[in-house]
Amino acid sequence: MVYRLATLALAPLLYFQGSSARRSIPRLPEPPGERQGSTGSGPRLRLLVFGDSAAAGVGAAHQDEALLGRLVEALSVNFTVEWHLVAKTGATTASALVHLQSLEAGPFDIAITSLGVNDVTAGITTKLWLAQQAELRETLRTRFGVAHLIVSGLPPLHGFPALPQPLRWYLGSKAQDFDQDLRRALDAADGVWFLSLRFTEDARLMAADGFHPGPEVYREWARRASVIATCAMQSMRPGHAHEPEPVRELS
Repeated sequence: MVYRLATLALAPLLYFQGSSARRSIPRLPEPPGERQGSTGSGPRLRLLVFGDSAAAGVGAAHQDEALLGRLVEALSVNFTVEWHLVAKTGATTASALVHLQSLEAGPFDIAITSLGVNDVTAGITTKLWLAQQAELRETLRTRFGVAHLIVSGLPPLHGFPALPQPLRWYLGSKAQDFDQDLRRALDAADGVWFLSLRFTEDARLMAADGFHPGPEVYREWARRASVIATCAMQSMRPGHAHEPEPVRELS
């Protein structure tokens, strides 16, 4: 990619802009609300939402308006959802993996992850990030019994108004590479579904900090995830012997 060729030439400016952005972007809190519980009616669905500040719902006023709340709301129409949120602002794939390995093991039917933005901004290589993502998937499957994993892709950082140019272009290009490489890596992964977050570039739908999703983005993210989760759960019921397609991007 062109951004790789520009890295050395732009390094001093990118470093300056990155440092300035970290100081100037408002630090929004993780929203209040329960992080585990049970609700709904119907077949049991054990749900894990795992990851970074977006998974934690930063940009929403309450967990009810965040990814977790919207996803539980959609799924509880057809399932008894036992849900658990494990997410932290600033989490990278590596730090999230360390935290995951420290948790008490427990089975989940569906897990949805949101990780990658902090890896991009931290300067990690794509190769190392993909290896960490693979280790994360293996841990979720073997230690936590995740039957179906929904992996969220990278959002369109090139449209984040909080980032100045050319930093916005640089991080956006790198995030696009991460996103494409992740999807290719998941092509042969059994029981894994890729969920693209590049369904809107409307900055008006972002949070006040210009860096996190706003409530309407969370609503659409959850809607798409609920479709995947429902398809996956239907494949697990008696009479549904086939597995769903391993990777499917919804448009």
